[in-house]
Amino acid sequence: MDTIRPAAVAGMFYTDEPTELNQQVQYFLSEARAAEHVPKAIIAPHAGYAYSGPIAGSAYAPLLGKADQIRRVVLLGPAHRVYVNGIATSVADKFETPLGNVSVDQPTIRTLVAEFDFLFYDDRVHEQEHSLEVQLPFLQTILDDFQLLPFAVGDAEPTQVEQLLERLWGGPETLVVISSDLSHYHDYATAQRLDRYTSDRIVNFDPAALTSDNACGQIPVRGLLRCAVRHHLDCELVDLRNSADIAGGRGRVVGYGAYIFFPAEPVFTLTSEERRRLTELARESVAYGLQHGRALPVDLQQWPEALQADGAAFVTVKLDGELRGCIGALQAHRPLVVDIAENAYAAAFRDPRFSPLTEAELENAEFHLSLLSAPEPIEFRSEADLLAQLRPGVDGLILAEGSRRGTFLPSVWESVPERHAFLQQLKRKAGL
Repeated sequence: MDTIRPAAVAGMFYTDEPTELNQQVQYFLSEARAAEHVPKAIIAPHAGYAYSGPIAGSAYAPLLGKADQIRRVVLLGPAHRVYVNGIATSVADKFETPLGNVSVDQPTIRTLVAEFDFLFYDDRVHEQEHSLEVQLPFLQTILDDFQLLPFAVGDAEPTQVEQLLERLWGGPETLVVISSDLSHYHDYATAQRLDRYTSDRIVNFDPAALTSDNACGQIPVRGLLRCAVRHHLDCELVDLRNSADIAGGRGRVVGYGAYIFFPAEPVFTLTSEERRRLTELARESVAYGLQHGRALPVDLQQWPEALQADGAAFVTVKLDGELRGCIGALQAHRPLVVDIAENAYAAAFRDPRFSPLTEAELENAEFHLSLLSAPEPIEFRSEADLLAQLRPGVDGLILAEGSRRGTFLPSVWESVPERHAFLQQLKRKAGL
């Protein structure tokens, strides 16, 4: 027989009448503004629906129409009523709401409890906890059939949340939901100022700046932000209000924010014509350098505005398929077109491994461009963990230990397409 965790706050935080609840959630979703992106993760508030329901609707509305994709929901929220030294999950096979029961993925949870010493079963924590329960009617309304992984986060480290999320990250079948309100019990103007600061920190992926004064779910929020950076997600603030904006006075208000996380667009998305022009710019800069001893001066006004933005690029020169020079920058520090012109000149004439390119060689030289996003740290527990995170054909890698350092550009995957060989060759290059 299934073990059921009964609804604890139906009739208090939200109505316990099924038809009315369904209509209320549908209304919150319909009133939300449209969003362009399909979220991989969301942050939604967890107060009573009379106060935070509209903001929660803003977080969930971008999921409408995606029910056929999502089959698993990883739900984390702060523990309010029972002290938790770590992260507590439930033995229940189902979580109940007035809209029905939500199945819990107990086989996966059992595996996780055995794997992580900070994760354990404790149904006392879940018995009266509202931060997870109030999210369920929204999920039940939007999704057709899904399994839940519920976690109440107490006195835990953001890195522990990060480890748990990484283990469950999956693909488009998995949605991550973080339940958190923002500031508590300030006057209206102070709450607005504090919540705007918190939202800026979330959108700009600054987890270290968040404390319990910013958000009651700050620990799971910080864990999500760390994962979002690793998985190259962007964040959009879709709603920011407080209890006084919805109902109640302005003396002691609670802040609510709705945030969605989705795959980031590349820093530079080039058309075939733009890539052709940039490659030709590299050749022209080398030709200019043969005559004038310096890189071609670039008139920024002759280029599209997007290519005038700061960017980092490597320029590789090849002759008969063999490397003839390669110079670039890992960090953006000047306009992309200027960076390409300067690096092309340096690759042709200043790479210390080769003699300067000659005019006769220029005619047959091939120029290849690698446009780079900003380097981001990778945390890993083993070589296997690092290999699992690498994306062939997409990621470059900087490997450093002490004074030893080696770098492979994403283009190296063309000649070394297998993860293990890619890493082994880079280790040899770095002298590790």
